[in-house]
Amino acid sequence: MGEVSAESIRGVSMRGRCLYTAQQVEAALDAMAVAISGEIGDSNPIILCVMNGGLIVTGSLATRLNFPLQMDYLHATRYRNETSGADLQWKSYPACSLEDRVVLVIDDILDEGVTLQRILAYCIEQGASRVLSAVLVEKLHNQKLSPIRADFVGLQVEDFYLYGYGMDYKGYLRNAAGIFAIADEDK
Repeated sequence: MGEVSAESIRGVSMRGRCLYTAQQVEAALDAMAVAISGEIGDSNPIILCVMNGGLIVTGSLATRLNFPLQMDYLHATRYRNETSGADLQWKSYPACSLEDRVVLVIDDILDEGVTLQRILAYCIEQGASRVLSAVLVEKLHNQKLSPIRADFVGLQVEDFYLYGYGMDYKGYLRNAAGIFAIADEDK
C-alpha cells in the first residue's frame, strides 16, 4: 500500500455520501443492545471484539449492556488496510478461556462472511457453549463467500465501499460519525 496523505483522506471524506447519520447509528445500537440483553443477559457471556473494525461498535454496545460480562478481543483480518480481502491472518487470539462460556463476537461489518465464519468456528473449537455474533452493518449483495448470518444486525446497506463507526478506508476514517459510502472516484 502506498503512502496515504492526510490531505487525500480529507478529500475522500468530503466526497463520501452519508448513508446513516450518527443519530441513526446510535438508534440501531440501542436496538441491538435490547435484543442482545434479552438473548444473553443472564448467561455471564464473554464479549469478543474483532479488532480493529469492531472497536467502536464493541465500545458503543458495551456501555449499553447492563449485565455481568467479560470483555476480550481478537485480531483476525483479511483486509490489512487494503480495499479488498485476502487470506485470513490471525494477529491476536483471545486471552480469556472460552470453554463452557457463551461468547458474543462483535464486528463492524458482515460483507463476504469469511472472517466471521472462521472466527465463530475458532470459538466453537475452543469449547464455547454457545457462540453468537453481532455486526453493526450487513452488506446486501450476492457475493457472499459464506452462508453465515449474524445473530444481531444494526443496519443493512447495499454493496458500497463504506467507512465510519469502525469501517475504514485504507486504515483511516474509522472514527467518522456516521456511515458513509466512498465516492466512485476514490475506489
